[in-house]
Amino acid sequence: MLTRKQHQLLLYIDDHLRRTGYSPSFDEMKDALELRSKSGIHRLISALEERGFLRRHHHRARALEVLRLPHMGTEAPAATGTGTAFVPAVLNQGQTGLEGAFSEASVANDRQTVSIPLYGRIAAGLPIEAMQDDSDRIDVPVSLLGTGEHYALTVAGDSMIEAGILDGDIAIIRRRETAENGQIIVALIDEQEVTLKKLRRRGSMIALEAANRDYETRIFPAERVHIQGRLVALFRQY
Repeated sequence: MLTRKQHQLLLYIDDHLRRTGYSPSFDEMKDALELRSKSGIHRLISALEERGFLRRHHHRARALEVLRLPHMGTEAPAATGTGTAFVPAVLNQGQTGLEGAFSEASVANDRQTVSIPLYGRIAAGLPIEAMQDDSDRIDVPVSLLGTGEHYALTVAGDSMIEAGILDGDIAIIRRRETAENGQIIVALIDEQEVTLKKLRRRGSMIALEAANRDYETRIFPAERVHIQGRLVALFRQY
């Protein structure tokens, strides 16, 4: 569910809090992750807040609270205090550009699950209608979901393969009506077509981008596209 940098930052903050009792500064976090600017740290912290891993107390300076740690299958080494970059051990899941993909090994580490509805197939090529059938459900580890309501869709097609999303994968979606540029969303077009694409806003227009060079970007007036949720994780069976 977390990118490598998000995971590194979360573990660095947790380690710093345990050793010192207070949050690291933005400069310390920037240096630890070898980033060029503090704006990257702001984006990482915002992403960790959104996913329910971190809480920022805005009324206090340097006040970050770690709410939970991801189950990554390995323990991160403690910081040495030597000033070298903090590089925790991360289990390589064989991901290819998709934030949130994980293997059966990481799922097995978390025994607490929640049942969410599986709403049939969603197109990752030409849009098709998603089947709204609550009779099918799937169990998902609680630690992968964060806050909010979630549902699952089976991916059909190959238009998102360069983002690591393959035909037959099960996409875990956080239900919401807004998203940021670059995020992979479930888009409802003209109240009848549903597709999984990357979001780009261009003034009063919305572009739905594929992750396959064989597919063209589709552009619509904003009023024709309604965001149904954002991709947060992916299940794949072998």
